[in-house]
Amino acid sequence: MSSFGEKVHGYDVLVLNEREARAAAGLLFLFGMLSFMNSFMLGHFVFTQYFVTFFMLDFFVRILNPRYSPSLLAGRFFIQHQKPEYVGAAQKRFAWSIGLLLSVIMFYFVVIEPQMTPLKIVICVVCLTLLISESAFSICLGCKMYNMIYKEAAKHCPGGICEIEEKEPTVKFNTLQKTLLVSVSLLVIYGLYIFSVSVPNYSSAMQMMPMMLGYE
Repeated sequence: MSSFGEKVHGYDVLVLNEREARAAAGLLFLFGMLSFMNSFMLGHFVFTQYFVTFFMLDFFVRILNPRYSPSLLAGRFFIQHQKPEYVGAAQKRFAWSIGLLLSVIMFYFVVIEPQMTPLKIVICVVCLTLLISESAFSICLGCKMYNMIYKEAAKHCPGGICEIEEKEPTVKFNTLQKTLLVSVSLLVIYGLYIFSVSVPNYSSAMQMMPMMLGYE
């Protein structure tokens, strides 16, 4: 079949299994974080070069035919006994195209012309953010962008985020919950800041941190 996605009874568009995509995103986030920390903290780039190359090729296969994506097949292995959660294939392909674009840029900076630049770090963080958003929170940021660009709205988005709905009472925050969440978030940010200024600068990226954060 040359069509992108699967035809499933009860759905008016071609779909993909979101559980499979989330599992794959989680696996990529795990190895992506390991490679990022190796490069950023220790200055070791070999693992990152292999990972970025795999990431780029995997996403290239995804937008051609997701049935043969290695990461999606690995995700399927772990969730094969779970009931599928189907989402529209069109917006997923669009989101994966964004991932492919970012991976090509990273491939240039990491493999072809290895160099430590703020842009490279930002792209790494963006990729990891997209992966953790999908794997942990089932948030498809690419699906939202798809709706903004194309006139025909995306259908069957993960978690129903493409449909405008009133929030259920169980997912709303009261004042105490908001205060607790903000307080913990500020403590985490402060802890990361203290960590960045106290860790020895073993790599060129760590040596750039004082300048990037404005305390040197």
